[in-house]
Amino acid sequence: MARRNLIITVGTFIYGFFGVAVGFENNIALVPIAVLIASAVGCSSLVGTAMAVGGIGVGFALSPINPYTVGVAQGIAELPTFSGAWLRTLMVITSLALLSLYICKRVTRMDFEESPHAEALSKHLDEYRMERRDWLTLLVFVGGLVAMLFGVFTAGWYINEIAGIFLLLAIVIGAINGLSANGIVKQMMEGASGVTAGALVIGVAASIQVILEQAQIIDTIVNALSGLIEGIPIMFSAIMASVVQGVINLFVPSGSGQALVTMPILVPVADLVGMSRQLMITAFQVGDGLTNLIVPTSGGTLAMLALGRVSYAQWLKAIMPFMALVYLLCWGGLVVGHLAGY
Repeated sequence: MARRNLIITVGTFIYGFFGVAVGFENNIALVPIAVLIASAVGCSSLVGTAMAVGGIGVGFALSPINPYTVGVAQGIAELPTFSGAWLRTLMVITSLALLSLYICKRVTRMDFEESPHAEALSKHLDEYRMERRDWLTLLVFVGGLVAMLFGVFTAGWYINEIAGIFLLLAIVIGAINGLSANGIVKQMMEGASGVTAGALVIGVAASIQVILEQAQIIDTIVNALSGLIEGIPIMFSAIMASVVQGVINLFVPSGSGQALVTMPILVPVADLVGMSRQLMITAFQVGDGLTNLIVPTSGGTLAMLALGRVSYAQWLKAIMPFMALVYLLCWGGLVVGHLAGY
């Protein structure tokens, strides 16, 4: 039990790091690895999916160095890039710790009907022993992840470059394991068939945002919701701002897109009610980022769930209690930030 909980905790923080440092959709391909890890310690694919999707989602949401949300929003608010990192760092660490505890105490005990594929995989892992070829495969894969992180941080790599890294890894790992060129292609085609549903979901979810933007509905929604922040005590204005951003995220699930749409309106509102711009941006992160874990318009989340073989209904049942807890935690962080003059 202790070993299982330790692996879940370490895995959650590792995926949280990828969310902090790399992004959200960029990490979709890493979800099956978490499912394998969960199966190896006798847990369901729901546990692995919670580790991956939850960790990546929380890390991305509260990242102090997120260029897509913090970077864009601070540019609009005329603040130094990635300034005010202490509160966001504190919030992301405590939230990941809460997620780890939640997975260990609740998700591991939830009834979850595994797919036949996952059950067979779990039985196979019980009897599996690592050989030299497997260790070499693992070494190459970790090297690919290191190269990906280096490219993201130093060369501005995004989805196209990351996809190229994984394509190269697939070819090299296939060769290490003795597959012919035809065998590698066949395995890649089988793998691609498993993510086709997720790719279609991303396209459908993105179409909702396109319709709302082209019909010029978004600005009307933002203006109406921003009025809710005015006329309440400053201490609670940041909490209400996060709620407003969460509602807007249903219509604009893109973090950078939401920053571009909402910050020009909400920054002056923050000045008007006496809230610091830094706190408004953190409230934006809480509202925008955390709701990515549950909104049906987040194509990245739905694609990850498809890879983890977890339905949207099963995911909501598993994650909603955590959402209530993490929001209370982050709202407390916003209040602390206000009292500390953040």
